[in-house]
Amino acid sequence: MTHKRVLVLLFGGRSSEHSISCATAGGVLGALDRERYDVIPVGITRDGAFVLERDDPSAFALDPDELPEVRDDGSRVRWPDSALSRELTVERDGEVSSLGEVDVVFPILHGLWGEDGTIQGLLELAGIPYVGSGVLGSALGMDKHFTKTVLQAAGLQVAPWVTVTHDQWERDQDAVAGRVRDLGSPLFVKPARAGSSVGVTKITSAEGLGDALETAFAEDGKAIIESAVAGREIEIGVLGARPGERPRASVAGEIVVTGRGFYDFDAKYLDAPGVDLVCPADLTADELAEMQRLAVTAFEAIDCAGLARADFFLTDHGWVINEVNTMPGFTPISMFPKVWQASGFSYPELIDELIELALAR
Repeated sequence: MTHKRVLVLLFGGRSSEHSISCATAGGVLGALDRERYDVIPVGITRDGAFVLERDDPSAFALDPDELPEVRDDGSRVRWPDSALSRELTVERDGEVSSLGEVDVVFPILHGLWGEDGTIQGLLELAGIPYVGSGVLGSALGMDKHFTKTVLQAAGLQVAPWVTVTHDQWERDQDAVAGRVRDLGSPLFVKPARAGSSVGVTKITSAEGLGDALETAFAEDGKAIIESAVAGREIEIGVLGARPGERPRASVAGEIVVTGRGFYDFDAKYLDAPGVDLVCPADLTADELAEMQRLAVTAFEAIDCAGLARADFFLTDHGWVINEVNTMPGFTPISMFPKVWQASGFSYPELIDELIELALAR
């Protein structure tokens, strides 16, 4: 059997979602079929160094007491010096050795400097196929302001929002507060370019705006303030299209918040109490069909490829789309694998499909 050489790339990275990226990589490493793939695990340290990692899924288990991390062991993985080669090399202790020719890259990065089009641009320049969205789709999906702008232009309903930069807030706080007043209450304040609910605050009055913005600005120099949406929180997975076909949407999963303010980082990744994931969600056939149609519309509007998770609220007035995540988590309790498993894809089959989609693009 011909082996595909898979580079599990940019797990780790420089963003605040470093540990979640590592945990996602651990899940994928544990599921890859070694009879089909030769695996080269490459981690990125918090300082941005590319290092050759161990092929050991247990090293990246999501432990609440000690989150996984890529540590600098002194090795350095080097990219090809032109698009005429796909050979990766590693330098260690002054000696350079070949890692072989790469067939496809699986960039499992969350957040800035990875999920935002930067690594995708590097791979495009190197001429190496990779899993997931390209430069434009990744950049749009990472920036909540531009995601909302594009989705609204495509005819999808989004929550009202205001975008604020750190400079605007520092220059005229009263003007920002005036822009926010019409959004009502409660509000969510979020970094514009971050994920995993990092830096997100729910506020119920204007008095909390300053602190919430400072929390968001700690992650990104741009924040969005959006109206809370009353409705069921439901997510759905989308897989990219084979040539001549359209993207496919999964069944849906519902997030039921029972004892927390919202679906925060601890609930998403550390299995904290107060949130239940119900999959498949209890929807009528018509509701699911409409959600699937809207999810595919959003996927195409953002120019996604490979995979995405689309997050919606089901309100009394129909579907409101919250965001499109172009590299959703693959941890054992993440929604994206769950909805596809409920749709008939096992975890290893889902990874195989993503790799095949990348190779077919």
